[in-house]
Amino acid sequence: MNEDLMRTALALAASRVPVLPLRVGKVPFGNCRRCTGNACGGRPNMKTPGPCACPGVCHAWAAATTDPHVLTSPAWSAAWRRAATVAYHPGAVGLTVVDLDDTAAIDWARATLPPTRTVPTTRGEHWIYRGTMTSHNGVRPGVDIKSTMSYARWLGPGAGRMAALPDSVRALAVKEPAPARPAPHAGAGPALAGGGECPHRTPAYLARGIAMAEQRITAASSAVHATVYRTFLAVLSTHGRCGCLTDTHIGRLFAAAQAKGETARHCAEAWANARAALGM
Repeated sequence: MNEDLMRTALALAASRVPVLPLRVGKVPFGNCRRCTGNACGGRPNMKTPGPCACPGVCHAWAAATTDPHVLTSPAWSAAWRRAATVAYHPGAVGLTVVDLDDTAAIDWARATLPPTRTVPTTRGEHWIYRGTMTSHNGVRPGVDIKSTMSYARWLGPGAGRMAALPDSVRALAVKEPAPARPAPHAGAGPALAGGGECPHRTPAYLARGIAMAEQRITAASSAVHATVYRTFLAVLSTHGRCGCLTDTHIGRLFAAAQAKGETARHCAEAWANARAALGM
């Protein structure tokens, strides 16, 4: 077990800050076999804890805890042995972290946002405000927002007086990316009733297209919201009018987006906006 990480986690927990371990790459530990495929009864993609009673560190931000008995339990001890850092759930303690990933993002924040407590990171800074909001990735180049239903690395208490969450940060989360130019569509006639084979492409082409769309979303390292919207737009522009898209296909795209931090509501909004942009 990494004793330094454990001491840090227990100190934060004693201050009522929910914590969890992260693996190398700043990623949480995945579902155990019992919880795979939402079998535990929690909601998909760990968006809420659900009724799951799994003793392991199995549900990303939703596993964050202040209970020292859980933190030192055998299941969690195994995770701490493999952990690379400690994370915490900002929204649970009434905080929002503006994650600035590079010097350009820091320069933008200094010119745009009110000063607040600042914590240096490997490549940038965390600006921490009092108040909570919905978490969003890629609200602008190099900028993520981590608050409710999210986690942030613990990198120390930081310096400076913590300010109240400003409207300028909240406004970042409501900006919709500009619609991308629709791709050419060979079969732009009236929509079919739905569920039939695509008249201008083979079923294998659709299968490849959905797989590539999932891969594009999964590979996004920034601007996730914009990537999801453009990917939805591309899929709809190619297959949205011919009736070959099923709820299963759409569910796969939504699941990929939610695994990157998008909420179900944001997925639905992005899908609706893409349809509107294409006149569907």
